[in-house]
Amino acid sequence: MAVASLSRALRSLSLSWPALLPAQTAGQTVHRAQTSSMFLTCSGWRGFLTTSCLEQNRNAWKQREKYTVRPIGMKKTGGRDHSGRVRTHGIGGGHKQRYRWIDFQRLRYEPGREEQTFEERVMEVPSGLTPTPLPGYLLVFRNRSAEIALVAGGKRKRWIIATENMQVGDLIKTSGTIGRMAVSAKEGDSFPLGALPVGTLVNNLELYPGKGATYIRAAGTSGVLLRKVSGTAIVQLPSKQQIQVIETCMATVGRVSNIDHNKRIIGKAGRNRWLGIRPSSGLWKRKGGWAGRKIKPLPPMKSYINLPSVAAN
Repeated sequence: MAVASLSRALRSLSLSWPALLPAQTAGQTVHRAQTSSMFLTCSGWRGFLTTSCLEQNRNAWKQREKYTVRPIGMKKTGGRDHSGRVRTHGIGGGHKQRYRWIDFQRLRYEPGREEQTFEERVMEVPSGLTPTPLPGYLLVFRNRSAEIALVAGGKRKRWIIATENMQVGDLIKTSGTIGRMAVSAKEGDSFPLGALPVGTLVNNLELYPGKGATYIRAAGTSGVLLRKVSGTAIVQLPSKQQIQVIETCMATVGRVSNIDHNKRIIGKAGRNRWLGIRPSSGLWKRKGGWAGRKIKPLPPMKSYINLPSVAAN
């Protein structure tokens, strides 16, 4: 009897459904989807993982228009998209880090100086590691596996992906012209694929001219310029797959820095948590070698150009 009377009293004190909604002013209406999400949030059915909450948790650095070399604060998403659904598993927690805005478009002209060829000097190549609260352990702060470099030329500074042997004080060249003869480029220079000789190691490859580097950006990776055919270039990716792009697409000569990234020793499970990697649920595990190795042929060459169709005679 005492328990029943106590529960009856608590029910009488609980707020009703209209009381949970925010106060409405004159001329304002609340949509059904918005009210339902508010009700689910307040009632505790879905906790704080609602659309309205994640809409306020957008990354501010993506909305910036003016480029800056200063570290930018990031908010973690936990692998969830704007609707609150988990799109990428195994992400969550981790040490608080700040993002360095990388300029993946090497052929970006400075306002007022639109020459076809310009040089920049490497000002800084940070190690990319910062000490953690525990002695003897380091944490990557650059939000990527490769090293980054701060370069300056003219009246601007910007962060780029560093190559293997890039050092402070080096001069790197960026050119957008394709001459009759192949250029003799050094490591760190950026040229169109049509200006480089066949067999050159390249990284930070563009798929479309002016879009910015999309492929070959991870630590220690490099592609090979195989051949040039009628205004196009065929590049072999680190995965041995071949792609065909327009010869005016920019690429950086050399290999990406931090080639020993795959040899790092994690040491303990806690360091993976520092890096924002959550353990798997244990319900599914990838099959090991006992299942047999499946050797599959490489996929056909992927083309990122629209070649005109040749009419049959």
